[in-house]
Amino acid sequence: MSIARSLFARLRPAQLQLDRLGLLIGKLPLLRLTRPHNARSIPALPARRRYFALLCLTLMWPGLLQAADPIQLTGVDGEQVSLAQPAQRILSLAPHITESLFAIGAGAQIVATVSYSDYPAAALEIPRVGSYDRISIEAAVASAPDLVIAWHSGNGGDVIARLRALGLQVFVSEPGTLDSIADSLRQFALLSGRQQQGDAASEQFQRRLAQLRQRYSGQATVSVFYQLWDQPLLTMNDSHLIADVIRLCGGRNIFGPARPLIPEVGVESVLRADPEVIIASGMGEERPEWLDHWRRWPTLQAVQKRQLHFVPPSLLQRHSTRILDGADLVCEQLQQARLTPIAKAQQNHD
Repeated sequence: MSIARSLFARLRPAQLQLDRLGLLIGKLPLLRLTRPHNARSIPALPARRRYFALLCLTLMWPGLLQAADPIQLTGVDGEQVSLAQPAQRILSLAPHITESLFAIGAGAQIVATVSYSDYPAAALEIPRVGSYDRISIEAAVASAPDLVIAWHSGNGGDVIARLRALGLQVFVSEPGTLDSIADSLRQFALLSGRQQQGDAASEQFQRRLAQLRQRYSGQATVSVFYQLWDQPLLTMNDSHLIADVIRLCGGRNIFGPARPLIPEVGVESVLRADPEVIIASGMGEERPEWLDHWRRWPTLQAVQKRQLHFVPPSLLQRHSTRILDGADLVCEQLQQARLTPIAKAQQNHD
């Protein structure tokens, strides 16, 4: 009796799927998956043969589902991946992809990643195949992934094409807005078989994003210069994800219309735009010394109002859930600028 009840419990949720596959479960009285009041309520063949038939179906069930429901998903490059089953060996080609996979509970399925994949701490133990912009094709192939998740603008089309030419399944991602990060979580969850965790992580991200929008909508606009690097002087245009963060907080990117995505600009252009806030990132987690070089121009609004700020790049330059931690900082910095008149800032400085 205990064996029959145990097998029944495992198979009952699968009956409708099996029927749809054309299996004649409903036409075989000895295998009809209706709950027995006791083991003797199943007629026909001897108990040992009934148990054996049920056991065979239990073992066959995962393979039947995989054949019936392939996973198909199209990336931002228009190319589709098709998986017979959720990926169990994933190659992540960007730190933010690694973070997102951990966020949906798929961290243990990552077989290799790239440099600077340092969050969470468990990511530090994953083998590397180079940096996001310098992938070792040999190491990537040697990791034997059943799925590669690539970063469109970071990895480049040539690397992605070479990996595909070698027979690897490559899904290409590029979250361009804060809302699309939630979409990426669900996409990665589908590909890795983590739909439940992916839905939960996506919904949590969207709730927090909605709270920030509600808090800062309708605030006075603040002009912002976001400095990626000093030599050369680099920023980003309004197509970049960081520009979406600035908009979220009620800011205006002074180089929004510029081209390309990461334009090189001149000091004179910044001085002419006269931003109220300058935010720097850099490469490390410490405030870069070159941020204070703007004090050479004391008439600049950001200098007069003492609004030279730093946000760690790991919180703002990665397309992961932690970008909302960075957004919190940016929104607070812009709010501080709104509440700080130039005269008061100069007085405090003196």
